[in-house]
Amino acid sequence: MSSEWWRGAAIYQIYPRSFQDSNGDGIGDLPGITSRLGHVADLGADAIWLSPIFTSPMLDMGYDVSDYTDIDPLFGTLDDFDALIAEAHRLGLKVIIDQVLSHSSDQHPFFTESRSSRDNPKADWYVWADGNPDGTPPNNWNAVFGGSAWEWEPQRQQFYLHNFLIEQPDFNVHNPEVQDWLLGTMRFWLERGVDGFRLDTVNYYMHDRSLRDNPPEPREPGQRFVNTYDMQDHIHSKTQPENLAFIERMRALTDEYDGRTMVGEVGEGRRRAIEVMSDYTRGDKRLHMAYSFDMLGPDFSAGHFRNTISNFFGANGDAWPCWAFSNHDVNRHVTRWAEHGESQDALSRLSAAMLTGFEGTIGLYQGDELGQTETALEYSELTDPPGLRFWPVNKGRDGCRTPMVWDSAEANAGFSDAEKTWLPVKEPQAARSVADLQQSNDSSLQHWKSALAFRKARPELMRGKTKFFDLPEPILGFERQTEEGALACLYNLSPEPQTLRLTGGTQTGPRAGVALDDESLTLGPNGFAYFEASASNAITIVAGE
Repeated sequence: MSSEWWRGAAIYQIYPRSFQDSNGDGIGDLPGITSRLGHVADLGADAIWLSPIFTSPMLDMGYDVSDYTDIDPLFGTLDDFDALIAEAHRLGLKVIIDQVLSHSSDQHPFFTESRSSRDNPKADWYVWADGNPDGTPPNNWNAVFGGSAWEWEPQRQQFYLHNFLIEQPDFNVHNPEVQDWLLGTMRFWLERGVDGFRLDTVNYYMHDRSLRDNPPEPREPGQRFVNTYDMQDHIHSKTQPENLAFIERMRALTDEYDGRTMVGEVGEGRRRAIEVMSDYTRGDKRLHMAYSFDMLGPDFSAGHFRNTISNFFGANGDAWPCWAFSNHDVNRHVTRWAEHGESQDALSRLSAAMLTGFEGTIGLYQGDELGQTETALEYSELTDPPGLRFWPVNKGRDGCRTPMVWDSAEANAGFSDAEKTWLPVKEPQAARSVADLQQSNDSSLQHWKSALAFRKARPELMRGKTKFFDLPEPILGFERQTEEGALACLYNLSPEPQTLRLTGGTQTGPRAGVALDDESLTLGPNGFAYFEASASNAITIVAGE
């Protein structure tokens, strides 16, 4: 692959605890992942993204790091990681690892030192502030996982900032020494052969040094909230201008190595997320690409997808996105959007066609290719902090993190030989195993393979620009254009058939629910189709019979 292999690539996210258990302890591990990489390569992905595998107390499932340059024993060893890298590269897969640079675990030795006094060598490595005389925190900032973002430390007689769990203190990334050290941890993994980084909460690195209060978030009358975090407009606690200078240092580091990439997670409200994504990927000195939660929420309409893509590229023509429908932080999209699908399979097939048609890099979350749904869990089965705190209104993220299913005829659907796995494998998920879906040419798995293969085979889908057709709901339609030609992509985002008038073009590629009679095109429930155009065979599409 070229040094810009990441442009248009398909990145497959692996949640290490839930991919494959090799030693029978009920928890996935690195040797297990290595043994299953053939599935990812066969699917047609270009890279894997591993959620955190570093040493951690696991209060936030690895996003609380206590050693940035070693593997947690739950997952294996550095030798196991090297073997994974080697096998991935043999199969033609790139390897991206999660980097959690905004905060560490409170068990990290640097925080142990920092909290001990105000005059130790690491005293300024985390964000500390005096409280108010009445014992209240320095300001009104709230934490993502609930409550105040400040915690009192009696040894220092100060508060420390934690944007997430109390046990996840924020680094003071304003400190150049902290930046240098964080960059050093990245270099460690670059030298070990990783092909890039997924940057957790990339807009949280810097905070307002003046510690100004956040204003309230605009809201509708009578709007209800599960978490007080959502009641604030976080203009001072994250997404600060100084963040970009550090990102540019990160880019300079990765540019020392050929073919490396960075994809940032932009944790920002819907009003600003696309703008921040665009800004953070502008030019060639910042992130290579970024994603937000704009396609990871409940919105499912032609207008939503059209506006999200148009607003991103309209804000900055040389920026680059990474679009995904599911990941480890949100309900699985087949469940989230179920009301818009004729069936689970129909919605999964449509999702595959849509995502592979979008301009940018795309991300799949393990199980997407199986059309997996959210797992229904009891409170006693939960491990995720938000679910444990806000149940039952917020059931947390465990439902999308349950183990990958490989063969319904085996114990725990082939994930593990253990009597009990860290999260349970339940029947609705086990019924959609890899082995079972491989038996059908019309399964979600086969449709994802076809969609990814078609994307790779079409220059328009890999590098073409997007031009949207003016079509009413629920039809999403656009052309992907290159100098050589154009490909029209049409999707019915509803469980009801829709009819269009189409002239020009030749039908090509994967399709579902398509009926073409002269110039009348009917897309059945969740149907989709592609039409090939050229300079002498332009396509015109309008609504109606």
